[in-house]
Amino acid sequence: MEASGRFRVYRGVESVPHINVQAVDSPTLYSVYRSGYADPDLQATVDALDTGDLIAATLDGDPDDDAEPWRLTAVERVDRVRTAVAVDIDPPEVARECWTPGRTEPAYTVLTEDGDPVGVCGVQPRDPLPNGAFVPNVLTGLLPLEAEFESVPKLDEPAVEAVFLDPDPPEASSYAWPYGVVYLFVRPSTASAERLRETYDCPLDADTRPIFDPYAIRR
Repeated sequence: MEASGRFRVYRGVESVPHINVQAVDSPTLYSVYRSGYADPDLQATVDALDTGDLIAATLDGDPDDDAEPWRLTAVERVDRVRTAVAVDIDPPEVARECWTPGRTEPAYTVLTEDGDPVGVCGVQPRDPLPNGAFVPNVLTGLLPLEAEFESVPKLDEPAVEAVFLDPDPPEASSYAWPYGVVYLFVRPSTASAERLRETYDCPLDADTRPIFDPYAIRR
């Protein structure tokens, strides 16, 4: 069976031999092989995919076989939200101020530079997430963010950069902080984003994903 359309890429981590792609127009998450493609051009394109990429693609696979990943037969990257990740950190003050104890829905604060909005800082409660994990669910596509990427809350503009901060390590079974932090920027390379990435040592275009097996965590 083939599935065609636009998908958001979630790379997971190097310990898992496939990537996840979230369909843009439906709540469907596909696991896709990231190696073993006979066409060298296709393999090179797959190798270059990263978390946050928006692709136009055709997938081939068996929807009734949960154990077998799908294969890409055609793929083209059409857009990218450049992402960075940091874990086991102290959440920034703006996130602490945004958080209200007992929240069950995300909350956002607008970030400005010289009076102009450049992005938002959001807090995502752990309670509704599988196992309460934040970064593991973000990186595997189990926390769909397509709506927020397409229209950043409170700004109604598409995101161009994102930073995901998890105050706890991905393998944690209990949490010091009841939320994860997401920054979505609508302008590239702002001073706010650069300071944030420097503070948490998560530069753009560097692989700062933590080393963990997200599926082993859930077993």
